This record gives sequence, C-alpha cells and structure tokens, in this order.
Amino acid sequence: MPTLPPSSVSPNAAATAARASSQPSDQTARFSTSGGPSQGWAQGPPTESVAELLRTLELMINGRLDGVLHGNHQGLTPGHGSEPGESRLYQPGDDVRRIDWNITARTNETYVREQIADRDLTAWLVVDASATMQFGTVTNDKAQTATAAAACIGFLTARNQNRLGAILVAGPAIHVIPPRTGANQVRAVLSTLTDPPESEGLGQADLAGALDRVGALAKRRGFIAVISDFVGDDWGDALGRLSMRHDLLAITVHDPREYDVPPIGLVEVVDPATGATREVRVTTKVQQRFAKAAAAERERRTAELGRSGADVIELMTDGDWLGTIVQHTQRKKVQSVRGDGIDR
Repeated sequence: MPTLPPSSVSPNAAATAARASSQPSDQTARFSTSGGPSQGWAQGPPTESVAELLRTLELMINGRLDGVLHGNHQGLTPGHGSEPGESRLYQPGDDVRRIDWNITARTNETYVREQIADRDLTAWLVVDASATMQFGTVTNDKAQTATAAAACIGFLTARNQNRLGAILVAGPAIHVIPPRTGANQVRAVLSTLTDPPESEGLGQADLAGALDRVGALAKRRGFIAVISDFVGDDWGDALGRLSMRHDLLAITVHDPREYDVPPIGLVEVVDPATGATREVRVTTKVQQRFAKAAAAERERRTAELGRSGADVIELMTDGDWLGTIVQHTQRKKVQSVRGDGIDR
C-alpha cells in the first residue's frame, strides 16, 4: 500500500526532526490518502490503491457500526422524524412530550410513542484538504485521519438511506459534490478527497467560504459535518449561522506535535499555508513557550466552537478515530431515545 510523501511542518509545529525519528515500523497500520500532487480535484475512477483503501475503510467502519446501531438507523444524523411508531412503557429519561395518552388511559400505565426516523434527509460533509492538513508525526497524518472520519460519517449516512453531498476545500479551491444516495456516492466523495489539488503556499483554507457555500446549497434542515484543523479565526460566524438551521457536527483533527515539541535543537520549520520557512533552535525554554501558546490557541478554538452551538468531536492522529466517533454515535443514539436535544 503506498504511503504519503513527507509532510511539511504545520504552522503550529516545529518537529521535522522528531517526525523523522518516530516513523512507525508497522506499515500495515498506515493508509494513504494521496496518489501524488494534482492540478485539480480528482476525476474518474480511483486508482487501485485508493480503491483498496476505501474497501478496507468501508468494511472496518460498517463492521464496527453493526455492533452499535443494531439496525436502528438513528445515529449521527437527525432521526426522530414525524411518523409515529410503536408504543412502549415509559422509562426514566424519556421525553414526556412523547407520552401516548390513549394507551396510558386504557392500561393505567405510562406509555410513550416512538417515532420513525426521517429518511428523506440530506447530509453534507465539509472537509478541509488544505496544506496544513498534510502533516503528521505518528501513524497517520491529519489528512488521512480526516478522510477516515469522512468515511465514517458517509457510511453512517448511507445506511440511513439519506442523501450525502460534500464541499471539499484545499486552500482557496472549493469543490462541490451534489448530494446523492447510496454507498457509491460515499466512495465517490472519498475518492475525490484522497487526491486534492496542490495548495501549499496558496494561503489558509477558505473554510468560511466553504461553510457559506453549504449554507446556500442546503435549503432544508439537515445534518452537516465539518472536518478540519480549524486553523485561523474567520470561520466562527459562518459556523454559527449553519448551526441555527442545521444539526451541526464539528470534527477537529490535530497531531500531538501541534501541542508539544521536544527540545531537539536547530530545525527548519515551514508554514504550509504561505510556504514561509524559518530556522528555530528548539530549547527547553522554547518548548515551554510553545506549549503555552498552543494551549491558548486550543482554548480559543474550543471556545469558538462552543459558541457556534455545534457538537464537537476531537480526533488526534495518534488516537482511535473510529472508537471516538462510535462513542459519539452511541451518545447521540441514547439522546434520540430519551428526546434530548430535540429543540434548539
């Protein structure tokens, strides 16, 4: 299975040498998201290696989700709907607005009416594939982790029989994939995502523009997942506007070296967004200052995401991305049964 070329150092990291000394020996734990630089968004069928990656992801994700959802299509996407389903005995934590008063009066026991999840919903993926995402110092880089997260959201949407569309952003380039149903649509989105156009030196991702684009295209209330490292501070207002109309999930993707860099001496760091380079001598004092600045930036980003009203999942390149998303899906399923979060 092919591997990515060496990633450039992100604006928040100074660990070029650290990455070189920490390459994983277990190549089976890696998966590639790029077949090399391209001048535009990928078109046509995927390469054999990318197709194999997508098959592996699909089997892995669906196998894990089968043990979580047990055929119930309520998960990440909105699922309460308006069609009445069967009634059952009331359980502590159930929404009192769903009490079936007719059956309750006849049986002298409290029953609630379940509702059949809506299937005519449109879910959107907004995925950042910019140069700052092509960074990683452990098993996978941020772009690979983002692709895996997009696959998980996509296959969840496909099993719900909902339509999936995508807005992909790489620097200033924004690519729209119109919504369609089925697993083939998910594969098409992922195939395009694995080979973004070259964006190093072209500036930060136009994430705000991508969010405004999906807001203009998503006319009806639906589900939107935004996957990015959320570099910069121009995306907050656009994210908040989306949250007012849609169920919104923000998935942040980061690498451990963006929060802490070892005192490895003189290194050359590169800003992938601008292409600017600088030599930095990383000492223990610099390490401490870096960690403090990184913690402040993380706190600012967390606060901005909190103000937007979106659900948030934090993924790390060295973490269990699938387990983290599955845990979130289980929490959402419990909330949907209890009636939490129906009204904003």
